Amino acid sequence: VRPLPPPVSPMRLTTKGRYAVTAMLDLALHEGGSPVSLSDISARQEISLSYLEQLFARLRRAGLVTSVRGPGGGYRLQRPGTEISVASIIDAVNETYEATACQGKGGCQQGEICLTHTLWNDLSEQIHAFLSGITLAELVARGEVQWVSRRQDERRSRAGRARAAGEINLTVLR
Repeated sequence: VRPLPPPVSPMRLTTKGRYAVTAMLDLALHEGGSPVSLSDISARQEISLSYLEQLFARLRRAGLVTSVRGPGGGYRLQRPGTEISVASIIDAVNETYEATACQGKGGCQQGEICLTHTLWNDLSEQIHAFLSGITLAELVARGEVQWVSRRQDERRSRAGRARAAGEINLTVLR
């Protein structure tokens, strides 16, 4: 008897989708009238700046964010957080939530639909519907999201003060 191959898990939100949602949530949390720079988001969320630039180009094309150029520039939400769903963010960066092994094409079993195609396809639709029902504003209002955001801000503030103190100490020693 031949052992079964390990289960394949095609339903996975990749880094692109997770980072896009994380960055948009950070933007929504820190947008207090002035644009938020990608370098600030990068530092708080530990996402590479070049990767954020790629994601925000797609988010801008999808009409989710607007960019402000010049000193003090950055990004703002183009619409209120109540009008931006998690699904719209993931869709904007061309991410999928496909649970079928055939990516919804129906050719997973010698070019034909398998027995469970409809089940996994229905699951994909349920995931999309679920994420469509969650807005940035709802996430911002969650206590645990606010707590994590404050912790990130405090950690970044402490690191900045420590760096400044080190620069001052180096200056005094010279």
